[in-house]
Amino acid sequence: MNRIRHKVCGVLLAGGLARRMGGGDKCLRPLAGKPILNHILERVRPQANCLVINANGNPDRFADFGLPVAGDAIQGYAGPLAGVLTGMEWAARHAPVCDLILTVPSDAPFLPHDLAERLEDRMIAEGADIACASSGGRTHPPIALWPVSLAEELREAMTVEEIRKVDVWTARYKVAVADWSTDPLDPFFNANRPDDLAEAEKMLAAVA
Repeated sequence: MNRIRHKVCGVLLAGGLARRMGGGDKCLRPLAGKPILNHILERVRPQANCLVINANGNPDRFADFGLPVAGDAIQGYAGPLAGVLTGMEWAARHAPVCDLILTVPSDAPFLPHDLAERLEDRMIAEGADIACASSGGRTHPPIALWPVSLAEELREAMTVEEIRKVDVWTARYKVAVADWSTDPLDPFFNANRPDDLAEAEKMLAAVA
């Protein structure tokens, strides 16, 4: 049951070049007989009031998923921060009921079912502006809850100051961190390389 108190727009970050995977869309690679993106949607859809895919190029390749697709708001493959801005601005225009966006990478098939809820809990408990996930002693800045109201400040940071690194920008704000166990698996494992897909298959079999 989704017990999150805010209205949330889920933003699936698929705007990268996937060089380590040999190019193309990592999220469309098969895992256990279906695209990685299907695994992510099964986990994220119940946690969000709406969803949008952040991807560049021809959106028709995502037609089977029945979701809106938004290209980067900042041109030139500016990284995850461009996806965050894209999600904020898309939500402001198309889902104004949502005051937060939940950004997740589109190559992480084991995302927690309580991701949005626990991030929101930490955000509220600490009076933070942003909440991001961590596991195994590592923070995952692109896996986070962000207020849509920060869109204008982020756009200025990216266009005027040319900031590209997530943690450089978030250093200006209070960021809460919610930690997840890596037992029996790291919920933020991402499939960056072909070998990672084989590892993900083993991980799925182990927890089935």
